[in-house]
Amino acid sequence: MKAIKVKLWQDLVNYKKSTSFQLKETYPLPPYSTVIGMVHNLCQYQTYHDMKVSIQGKYFSKTNDLFTRYEFKNGTKYDPKRNHVKVGEYGIIRGISTTELLVDVKLTLHIIPEDQSIVDEIYNAFLHPWEYPSLGRREDIAIIDKVKVVEVEEQILSKDIRMRKDYGAYIPKDWVENNYILFKNRQQGISDLGTRFQLTKNYELVNYGTKKNPKVFRKWNKKEVYYATYLSAPRKSRVYIDNDEKKDIVFMV
Repeated sequence: MKAIKVKLWQDLVNYKKSTSFQLKETYPLPPYSTVIGMVHNLCQYQTYHDMKVSIQGKYFSKTNDLFTRYEFKNGTKYDPKRNHVKVGEYGIIRGISTTELLVDVKLTLHIIPEDQSIVDEIYNAFLHPWEYPSLGRREDIAIIDKVKVVEVEEQILSKDIRMRKDYGAYIPKDWVENNYILFKNRQQGISDLGTRFQLTKNYELVNYGTKKNPKVFRKWNKKEVYYATYLSAPRKSRVYIDNDEKKDIVFMV
C-alpha cells in the first residue's frame, strides 16, 4: 500500500488534552484526530475520508505560557463588582490561565488513505499547501521539511530493529501485547514501560434527542495505544515497514 510520509517541525506547540482546563496540558505527540484534521483541511475535504495514520517524533523540552481566559455562566446578569466585561446585559469574568507547550518538535507522519486513488491528491496538498499548515492550535504553524510517497508493506523481521533512542511513537496496543515492539528494560522484568492513552481518531454525529427536538453530539472513536521511547522490534516480529532509505516502522492505526 502507498503512504504519504511527512517530516515536519514546530517551534512551540500544544496538542491539548480535552480533559485539562486550568492548565491546558499537552500530549507528547499529536493525537490521530489532530493529524487527520490537518490532512482534511489542507485537502479542503468537505466529507470524511477514512485513513490510517502513524505518528512518531520528539521534542526538546516543555515550557508554560499564559493566556487570557473568559468565563461566564449562562443567564448571569452583569455585575460591575464581579464581572470584567459586559456583553449586552450579561457579565463575563476575565482572568489568566496557563498553557503547556512542547519546544522544538520534530514529527514523522505516515498517512495511508483507505482510498488509494487520493494518495497523489494528499501528497500535492502537502507539497503546495493552499494556506499555512498548522497542527495543534490554529497558531501552531508546521514547517514541512520533507514529503514523499512511500510503499508500506507488512514484514516478518529477520533481525532486530532499534528506533532512534530520542524518538517516541504511539504504538497500537496489540503490537505491545504480541511483543512486536519492546520498550527499554522490558527484558529486565519491567513490562509495559510506557504511557497508555485513549486517543481520538474520528467521530460520528449521534442524535440523543428526538426527531422533533434533536440533540446532536459527537461520538468519538478512540484507539488505545502506548506512548514510549527507546523502542525496538525483535526478530520474527510482524510489523509494517516503509521503503524509504531509513526504512521506518509504520505504527498504523
